[in-house]
Amino acid sequence: MYSLVTTISSWAIPAIIVFIPLYAIFKKVPVYESFVEGAKDGFDTSIRIIPHLVGMMVAISVFRASGAMDFLVGFAKPLFDYLGVPSEVLPLGLLRPITGSGSLAFTTELIKQYGPDSMIGRMASTIQGSTDTTLYVLTVYFGAVGVKKGLYALKVGLISDLVGFVAAIFICYLVFS
Repeated sequence: MYSLVTTISSWAIPAIIVFIPLYAIFKKVPVYESFVEGAKDGFDTSIRIIPHLVGMMVAISVFRASGAMDFLVGFAKPLFDYLGVPSEVLPLGLLRPITGSGSLAFTTELIKQYGPDSMIGRMASTIQGSTDTTLYVLTVYFGAVGVKKGLYALKVGLISDLVGFVAAIFICYLVFS
């Protein structure tokens, strides 16, 4: 079974890359022209979202440099200690909705410091996979299509991140304790 899964995963992406142009040719779609038009639209989209990305990067820098993250971690540490949850993973829960690269770097540091098989390393890895970069996603996608009212999407995304964070901790205790 393992070799079947390995074989399928090794060939899935190359098969899709070959299949799509062949299917387009079969349907008489001008493949190259369609590709060039899509690339041109993608370039225009990337130019439109640059101001949104710059604004988000500034907000992330201000959040981290102002000490707001350290304040939130210090404020919540007694609660985490009371619940028996390592407070070392709390900054990851705060960073993950904001920045993918920052949270991945933080996860890497936790794994280097505590080891991949430690409870903190396992929680960090599970949190990293159970949550998303909500603010980045909203910035890029809503900025690309010009959505102005994203408050409900923001609420749902952040609630989903919170649920993913709590579920990751619960599942790690359930599976690894």
